[in-house]
Amino acid sequence: MSLPERGAPAPPFTLPNQDGETRSLEDLRGRHVLLWWYPKADTPG
Repeated sequence: MSLPERGAPAPPFTLPNQDGETRSLEDLRGRHVLLWWYPKADTPG
């Protein structure tokens, strides 16, 4: 899978939220979405 071009719509995805509930991008259609993650949160160091 390649990275989307800047300004292009995000590809469909499904991820768990902070409460462990599964959310998809489609669930949030029509709303502003901020995807935030900490790449090293589950790694030592």
